[in-house]
This record gives sequence, C-alpha cells and structure tokens, in this order.
Amino acid sequence: MTGIAPAPQPRDLDAEEQRDIERFEEAIGQYLAGDIDEDVFRVMRLNNGIYGQRQGGTNQMVRIKVPAGTITPEQLDLMSDLANEFSRGWGHITTRQNIQFHFVELRRIPELLRRLADVGLTTREACGDTVRNVMACHLAGACPHEHLDVTPWAEATFRHFVRNPLGQRLPRKFKVNFSGCATDCGQAMFNDVGVVATTRTAPDGTTETGFRVYIAGGLGANPHPALALEDFTSREDLLPTVEACLRVFEQAGNRDNKLRARMKWLVDTLGIDEVRRRVIKVRHTLPASSSWPGGIPPEVAEHGDAPAGRVPDGQSVTAVGQGVRVDILSADPFTRWEQTSVIRGAANGTVSAVAYAALGDITASQFRALASIQREFAADVRLSNRQNVVFRNLTDDDLAPLYARLEAIGMARPGAELARDVVACPGADTCNIAITQSRGLAKAIGEELEEQGLAEVGGVRINISGCTNSCGQHHAADIGLFGVERRAHGQAVPGYQLLLGGHVADEQIRFGAKALRVPARTAPEAVARVVRRFAEERSAAETFPVWLDRVGGAAAVAEGLAELDTIPTPDEDGTFYVDYDETGPFTVSVSESECAT
Repeated sequence: MTGIAPAPQPRDLDAEEQRDIERFEEAIGQYLAGDIDEDVFRVMRLNNGIYGQRQGGTNQMVRIKVPAGTITPEQLDLMSDLANEFSRGWGHITTRQNIQFHFVELRRIPELLRRLADVGLTTREACGDTVRNVMACHLAGACPHEHLDVTPWAEATFRHFVRNPLGQRLPRKFKVNFSGCATDCGQAMFNDVGVVATTRTAPDGTTETGFRVYIAGGLGANPHPALALEDFTSREDLLPTVEACLRVFEQAGNRDNKLRARMKWLVDTLGIDEVRRRVIKVRHTLPASSSWPGGIPPEVAEHGDAPAGRVPDGQSVTAVGQGVRVDILSADPFTRWEQTSVIRGAANGTVSAVAYAALGDITASQFRALASIQREFAADVRLSNRQNVVFRNLTDDDLAPLYARLEAIGMARPGAELARDVVACPGADTCNIAITQSRGLAKAIGEELEEQGLAEVGGVRINISGCTNSCGQHHAADIGLFGVERRAHGQAVPGYQLLLGGHVADEQIRFGAKALRVPARTAPEAVARVVRRFAEERSAAETFPVWLDRVGGAAAVAEGLAELDTIPTPDEDGTFYVDYDETGPFTVSVSESECAT
C-alpha cells in the first residue's frame, strides 16, 4: 500500500458562503411564516440546490455539487453523517457526479449547508436556471488516452461560475462537461458546452495542446447533438469561450417558454452559424470585461494539466469508453473483478479500479468505509457518470487488499461496463414529474439478467428514466427506457418506451431509436431478450450499434418483442396495473416541473 494520506483540517466558512447560507436561512423562516410567495421561494430554493419532492410538505431533496466528481475522505465521512442524521440512511450518486439526499427537512437545511461548507462542498446552483455541476471524465489525470488532464480545467470552470452574477437567472439550466480525449467518457457531446482535449500541429511542426469546444447539445424530450464551435480552442481562450457561450445563451435564450429555453433551441431558431458567430464575437470583446477570465487559470497553473502519459511500446492499454467489450474468463472472484473493474495503462504506473454502487446508492456505512479505504490507500477518488466510485493512483500491489476491503462492504461485484450496471434516475420514488418507478424497474431488470445468466454480458449499457426528461440519459444508452402511461381495458398501466442504439464516442453522439412500447411488467424480459440476442449474434469486435444496424435496426429487433406488448385484463393479471415498488393501482401523479436534472 502507498501510505496514509494526511487529513486536511476543516476550514472556516468564507464570508461569501456564510452570507449565502444566512440569506437562505432567513428566507426559509420567512417562507414558513407566509411572508414569501411560493414562486419567489422556489427560485431561491433551487438556486441553493434544494429540490422539492413529490411527497410535498417540507420534504426536500438536497443536491451536492462534486466538481469533476472529485471527493475526499473527509467529504465521504460527512456523507455518512448526513445520510444518517438528515436522510434515509443512504445517498445517491447522480449521472452528473452529484450526490443527492432525499427526505431532508427544510428547516434543517442551513445546518446541513454549513457542514458541507466545512469540508469544501456546496449545493449552490446545483439546481435551478444556473450553471450546474461541472463534470469531467472519471479517469481524467489517469487515462492513457488523454491529451490533457481536464480535472483542473473543470475545477477552474466551476470556481469561475459559482455565484457568478452572469449565471444566477438564466433562461434555463446550463451544463458543462469535460473529456480528456475523443473517447468522451465525460460525455461532452450532449451538453450546452462540451469540452474535449485535443492537439494540433503548428506550421513549424510542433504540437500544441488545447481543446475542441462543442455547443448546444442536450437530451430531454427532444435530444440535440452538440456541434463544434471551431476547429481548435487554445488553453488561454478556453474559459473566455465558455463564458461567451453563457453570455450568448443568457442574452438570446427563450425566457417565455421554458420548454424551448435550453441552448440547444438557439440552433433551431438562429442556426448554428449565427450561434457560432455570436459566441466568437462576444469572446473577442471579453478582454474589456472587469472579470475577464482569460489566460491560464490559477487552478491549472497550480496543479498542472499534463496528461497521464502513454504506455511504453509493447505494453497493453486498457480500452475505455462506451462499447468496450469486457469478457470474464475466470471463476476466481478477485480475478473476475480485476478483469472488469481495473484500468491500467498510464505511463506513470498508476492503476484505477471501480467500486460498483448498484443503482448509484451508497449507505451511510459504505460512505464511511469508502473514506477509510481512500485514506488507507492514499487514493484519488472520483464519482463516475455511471454512478460508481473510482479509486485511482493505485499500484498493482494495492489491488488484492482493495478488493478485499470492497468485498467486505458489498462493492466488489464485477459491474463496470457489464449489463448489470443499470443506470436509473430517482423516478417516481421522489421526483415531482416522474411517471414511473424507474428505480424499481432497474432493480427488476438486474434481477432478470442475473436469473437468465446475462448480467455479465459486456459492452452494453442500460439506462432508465421515469419520464421523457432523460435524467437517466436513456437517449445515450445502448438500451434506453423512459416511463410512459399506457391505457388498457379502461385503466392506466405503467409502461416504457424502449430505445436501442444510443452511443457516445469519437466526438460523436447517436441517439437511441424507438423500438416499441411495453408495459412495465414485461420490460425486464424485453431487455433480457435484446441482451441475449446481442451476446449470441455479435462478432468479436462488434459494438451494440454496429450489431443493431447489421440486424436491421431497432424496428427489426422490436418485431421479436411484439408479444411482450400484450396487456391482460386486471382479472387475468392485476400486477400489470401496479408499478414496481408500489402496492396500489398505478396512477399518473405529476406536479409542476422543477426539473431535477
């Protein structure tokens, strides 16, 4: 093992954070006393990262920003305390590298915010029409394929925009993602601003490292691919470019219709050429701004952004990214975990390993154990957009003892890039606008795959959302599902639209194509049939989208599932009329959207 990492001392709240929390605490008191209207308080609540729940009353969801997914032992320890003291005994990793706690009493939130600030975390602008959590590839700084370590760039972007007056009342939310190479594990291709590290060759033959910036992407009910802003953006121009995008969105975004307010709609209304022209023009004038963000940010200057480095010739590099085929060739539990969950290849000799968190859920005791493990191995830890926990800066000698520690807390199951690693949004368990219980379906799909021996099929991603808003990123998965209401025999039935072929890689995105709608009760069997057919029919190097195209596309695969779209009468099988994790008849119960993504 590599030694014990020293524990940083708790820090004092800086004045800005203190004022933030005091202001919100006062607003909570005024709201509960009836002195602030619901609409006004909602904006304040969301801008402070606090989201309402479908249970109503003063139950709240608290979303904690974790920029670039980077988390420390002290922060993990605090997550354990918060889970026990404020929530249900567990927390949830989101697809945007946040941590969420549900059923938090509104009156207690200021106390929670102060404790977060003590360990350098905030909920500020984790919700609302703001700049959301800035994401980065979970392997940034440890990936053998990267051109730059984008971690400090994501941190610099977060710091520049949090509490920035430019981002407090946008037309809609604004999302920024970073990837260190074209593999795009950070998922830059479906965000308002997606940044991918790259290189270009200068006329004198030297290589310059910088970025390719993609803009105006988004998922939701109407997905749009992000489009390239320009061929190359220098390191010095990166933050001004992101700010210019934000300023154009703030000025031109639709403030009359929230359904068409995201930056992606500017491409539809103005055209991509005009959006590009405006962004470049604004960037050109930014040096005159009193808060010009140009040059190399302090975070990058201090920590550096050199890539992890390539491996020497002759050494193998672990493949990464969506579509990677993972084959388990051993019966030994440790070897099976190593074959699926360990990433090697950085020239500096470091190794990364994934701790599998089923459905992104982590209990209070697991949070505590993860903090202990991080200290024990002096590891760098990141949360991934597939809702897992990644330990980095390990050595090969660390792997066996790390596996033993993870096995003891139930997080050593082979999961990374396997079919069992199902991603789901919170769904109707807590979300105001969810139609179906996506978490319940995710669990049912996992159980079905396990029962049929398909849980360890590699190279297939399954994502589920409880509605069309794509918090579960169903559009970008090999197999995606989103919740819908079905009607049969005069009654409401929980159902799902099945999508096939979504894929993000090589600075391109392909959205899943509609296959068919199925009732929730047959959705696990539908997914299992698709996974089985893919496993049996693919060639050695075929990814899911390539296989799908070869067999005729989503419509052709749907033909083999048609019988699953049969809904019996309530007398024949009443379970079709009850959603997962529910006991009573299914009803669609949604309220005004606060948009949880």
